[in-house]
Amino acid sequence: MLHDKYHQQEQRHIIFGQIKNLKYRIKLIQNMQTYGVATLLLSIVCMFFIFIDYQAIAKIVFGISLATFSISIFLSLIEIRLSTKAIELELSDMEGLEDPSVMEYLRKKFDRE
Repeated sequence: MLHDKYHQQEQRHIIFGQIKNLKYRIKLIQNMQTYGVATLLLSIVCMFFIFIDYQAIAKIVFGISLATFSISIFLSLIEIRLSTKAIELELSDMEGLEDPSVMEYLRKKFDRE
């Protein structure tokens, strides 16, 4: 869809920005998944070291596993923020889709009912 818009519209710089954003988000997702898989593999290794009674090594591996999990979650948070911002930008030209705060949104939602 973006590819077709890029070749059809005069506003190529906007579409180019969206494509660039999408490529960045794909990289974030790849890295997030890589760190997530590393977390699971390190957890398995940690359990193995616990099983063979190497507690000191198990603690180190578990610490590394926690670090990789934290990195994965952090990358996920960044990607979620970028994807919601991309949707907001795509819909920004439509009327009535301003970006209210959560409290304003809830207040409007419950005032109607």
